[in-house]
Amino acid sequence: MKRNAPDEDATHSNVDFCRSGVLRLGQLQGAVRTVGNKTVLISGAGVAGPTLAYWLLESGFQPVIVERAPKFREAGYIVDFWGLGYDVAEQMGLIPALHTNGYVNDRAVFVRADGRERSSFGGDALRRSLGDRFLSIQRGDLARLIYDTVRDRVETRFGDEIAVLEQRADCVEVGFRDGKIRSFDCVVGADGLHSKVRAEMFVPRTAIERYLGYYAAVFVTRGYSRRSDRTYLSYASPGRQISRFALRDDETGFLFVFRKRDRDPELARDLPAQKRALFQAFETEKWEEWPEIRKHLEACDDLYFDAVAQVECPLWSTGRVALVGDAAYCPSLLAGEGSALAMAGAYILAGEMAGATGDCSAAFGSYERRFRPFIERKQKSARAFASSFAPTTSGGLIVRDIVLKLTAIPLIADRLMRRFVTDNFSLPKY
Repeated sequence: MKRNAPDEDATHSNVDFCRSGVLRLGQLQGAVRTVGNKTVLISGAGVAGPTLAYWLLESGFQPVIVERAPKFREAGYIVDFWGLGYDVAEQMGLIPALHTNGYVNDRAVFVRADGRERSSFGGDALRRSLGDRFLSIQRGDLARLIYDTVRDRVETRFGDEIAVLEQRADCVEVGFRDGKIRSFDCVVGADGLHSKVRAEMFVPRTAIERYLGYYAAVFVTRGYSRRSDRTYLSYASPGRQISRFALRDDETGFLFVFRKRDRDPELARDLPAQKRALFQAFETEKWEEWPEIRKHLEACDDLYFDAVAQVECPLWSTGRVALVGDAAYCPSLLAGEGSALAMAGAYILAGEMAGATGDCSAAFGSYERRFRPFIERKQKSARAFASSFAPTTSGGLIVRDIVLKLTAIPLIADRLMRRFVTDNFSLPKY
């Protein structure tokens, strides 16, 4: 099925809109029509989707959320939260709950194989730059707190997903996986790094996902013997890094990052293959904690595992369909600000939609022109950070240690913090 959208260009021409063949052209004629310049289908109940729903509700829209997972996803990896996302959360009244559910780490410590400290970074410079407007929180907890603001006000279709979309002059007709067909004024893909909406709208996924040469994995376990409260502790060897952080209720989260020259399709969804890849990458590590970590990893059945990648989408919208958050502009997991940028983008998108009096195409274009230059700067910075996060050589590790030791000098620490955590962008007032 081909999409029907204005302004066809060379980038988007001849894109087969429904590669799966679930529904064919002409099968959407019986759609339930609910359009009126206010109905918005949001694909994804992560961070961006519920944030967008919140701000659309504030402006009188009628959002519907569809989420392929059978229930709301809890827990997840730890994200650092500050800047534009913190500003949006503050306007949503979420800050007290975020601090209650989040964590404030005082130090980042890198250790040698025998556990002795090799370098560290204190939180004083961070506090001087951001005050108390910074915290770390499990991504699932952040998403849940956002979703709670709309839970009783918006229809959410868990365990379902978009099977096909067809744009018409006055609406988008959507066929769902469960067979239902409905019409909406517009559709927004907030469905993450591997966005299905994006894959159907634009060029093949591999053409706009920039692989950064690393894989990352996260799992949470209970009963790990070592605790370092309020500390982010890491061990690294060339091209590999393991980090741990203490959570509540005797839980510990682990983050693995390792260098891999090429992406491996086998690792997409196969848990045993993902574990084998981690064992192979870290099996020769000399870190004294690795044997215990390995046992907990063997026993885990809930592992986040993915390639470290950025999304560079040539356009964030076409006609009445748009993208937001990681689906449009994922900066990569190692950038540390993806959730905050997803919230900021959702806020801007909703604001532009509210001001466009039903003209979806105009609103989408304004949202992209306003936010894309800032996002592109953030992505460039994230690409540079990836190599320093997990240096690929012994020399790179030594340089990192030297830089971290220099942060004991307040002037140098403050300069580094301003470079990495200051957002040179102000949220519009809608």
